[in-house]
Amino acid sequence: MELLLEREYYPLGTDGILSSGGIFLCFTIELPWRKNQRNISCIPEGRYPLAIRFSKRHRLHLQVMDVPERSLILIHKANNALKELAGCIAPVRESVSPGIGKDSVTAFKALMKQVCESMEKEEAVWLRISRLTDRYGHTT
Repeated sequence: MELLLEREYYPLGTDGILSSGGIFLCFTIELPWRKNQRNISCIPEGRYPLAIRFSKRHRLHLQVMDVPERSLILIHKANNALKELAGCIAPVRESVSPGIGKDSVTAFKALMKQVCESMEKEEAVWLRISRLTDRYGHTT
């Protein structure tokens, strides 16, 4: 399974659209791009394997593996990137403004269900991150 995260970059946050096989799954929020600096930047565009991870704080969630010069990049619940994320990615049901979303709990549960089903079939799950392009091939 490959998830596609298409991003738009803003000074106060990075917004994304997450899909799989051309089917919309949810929106995402992240920190702004700050040259991949630890805890204050979203991660670079690229293709990354995902793994299931458990912690007391986030319970069952996803970890983005093999991120250059970064570690513990997670996909977990959050509605405000600047207040709740330290380089991680949060799925949200609604995008409100750059880096801010609504109903992360619902979006996260739906995403985890789909990813866990693929992993139970022993399928590798990948996250491909790119800049959002419009239907005419221009980047935003």
